[in-house]
Amino acid sequence: MEQVQIGIIGGSGLYQMPELENVREQVVETPFGEPSDAFIVGELDGVTVAFLPRHARGHKFTPTEVPYRANIYAMKLLGVEYILSVSAVGSLQEQYAPTDFVIPDQFFDRTRARAKESTFFGEGIVGHVGFGHPVCSELGDILEQSCKAVGVKTHRGGTYICMEGPAFSTKAESNVYRQWGMDVIGMTNLQEAKLAREAEIAYATVALVTDYDCWHESHDAVTIDMIVEYLNKNVRNAQLVLKDAVKRVATKETPNQYRDAIKNAIFTAPDHWPEATYRKLEAIIGKYKPAA
Repeated sequence: MEQVQIGIIGGSGLYQMPELENVREQVVETPFGEPSDAFIVGELDGVTVAFLPRHARGHKFTPTEVPYRANIYAMKLLGVEYILSVSAVGSLQEQYAPTDFVIPDQFFDRTRARAKESTFFGEGIVGHVGFGHPVCSELGDILEQSCKAVGVKTHRGGTYICMEGPAFSTKAESNVYRQWGMDVIGMTNLQEAKLAREAEIAYATVALVTDYDCWHESHDAVTIDMIVEYLNKNVRNAQLVLKDAVKRVATKETPNQYRDAIKNAIFTAPDHWPEATYRKLEAIIGKYKPAA
């Protein structure tokens, strides 16, 4: 299997990277089922990346149906050390306007039906990974630099509240989230960030603002055509940002700071690891099993 250091996960509207050269597809099988789609491997300015459309080409998965574990485990099998993620979001604060980019550094979980898709652990092997700072700050710095290079209005930091979906918020919910101090709202990134940390992959995301959530007084005047227009503009800018960011990741001198993230997180003693579960998680925990 071809090994790739940098992975990209595309969200709503971002199903391809037109600047990719020497494109080939890579089908990856995982113990957690099939990923959202075949990976699209290619070069961006000479840097090899593995691109995966989160909802599959054609947008076939609801946020709840996305096979998060398979997606991240497949990234691990491909040798990915860094994941750059992109997703469309609604704004919960006036300062985050449509077409702005937000690079959040915190998440808040409001999902209800994704317990199995939120961790690789279980079935006899227990792990409790640190997640106080869920986003790689180094990748966040790189994304911020790339956004500035492209000329996109960008906000660094803030909290992404992850809701279940697929319906959007009620106005009451939206107002409560604002009172809590949430910044943007989406439906996908939390599970990716948790699983990436368990897989010892550095993760950061760019949130592409398409609209103000339903709390805003102008919400009723927003049309689907307007949202699609903003989404298309965001997608093109995101492609340019990712192209620039990939070069910066490939040339940075410091290693992945999460390469040992679960070293002290596995509570179950290795001699109690069920063989079937160990085989399932071997790509992640194999290096922590003592030699026989």
